[in-house]
Amino acid sequence: MSNSTVNFTSSYSTNSTTQSFGPLDICLLSISLLVGLPTHFCIIWLIITGTESGVASAFFNLNLSVCEIGNCLFCFFDALTISFSRLKIVSNLLEGLSITGRPLFQCLISVECYLAVVHPVSFLKYKPLRYRVICCTAAWIITLGSCFISMLILMLHNTTAHTWFSVLQFLLFFFIQLFCLVAVLRALKQSGPGERKKEEESHIKRKAFYLILISTIAITFIYVPYIIIGFCFVLTQQLMKELYSFSYVCYVLAGFVQPVLYLHSTLEFCEFSPQNTVHPQRQDTHSSGE
Repeated sequence: MSNSTVNFTSSYSTNSTTQSFGPLDICLLSISLLVGLPTHFCIIWLIITGTESGVASAFFNLNLSVCEIGNCLFCFFDALTISFSRLKIVSNLLEGLSITGRPLFQCLISVECYLAVVHPVSFLKYKPLRYRVICCTAAWIITLGSCFISMLILMLHNTTAHTWFSVLQFLLFFFIQLFCLVAVLRALKQSGPGERKKEEESHIKRKAFYLILISTIAITFIYVPYIIIGFCFVLTQQLMKELYSFSYVCYVLAGFVQPVLYLHSTLEFCEFSPQNTVHPQRQDTHSSGE
């Protein structure tokens, strides 16, 4: 497989007729399908079967899980293109979900968390579900547009343009998320008036701090390696296979961090407070914001 024709966001060549499917690809594809699909279907089920307030508070997570299911299908169809080349157009179309969909919905979750902790008054103002629906509608329109643009670029076999298209989006969404999460970490680290005497609130803030810290590390592992390898590819027109493999593994595995944290928080909250209908993540951020 030629280094100059490697698809930036998958492990397959975009315009080679002799694509290979190695052990790493098989392993990551298996993880995506066998772990990713059940995980995100479980999240969707938990959100939909919850209360109305629970659906509203987790609406961004709901849309992210739908997008991640699309990413799993992208991996599946991309693997099938090795034997069925006609499916390549479907694979190229779905690739926009991994380029734009995942980082965009993660960005919305980070911005929501930022508002809840740093600007709680503004968060309460835009808390109703209709604002989340508007944001998600705009996000899906942008994502679908990205899908069609990505498909067009890949059909033209313009790998450099596709790399720029991916890297610039990753760079933009990464810095937005990094700004929001670092601001939240700083806010949680500070002590409000009288908080030193409230041990329970201190415990909640400490727990929220570690959750946000884990999310920050996860997005760094998801996007930074790809950003580096993208710029290297544009400058040298060659792909460093070792760095690419590391980036690919990070992108797949680190993508499970946020859904796993969500499931952990939800199940833990249900175990200790089964009658409470407040979303656990929102409860953490509200307490932190206050």
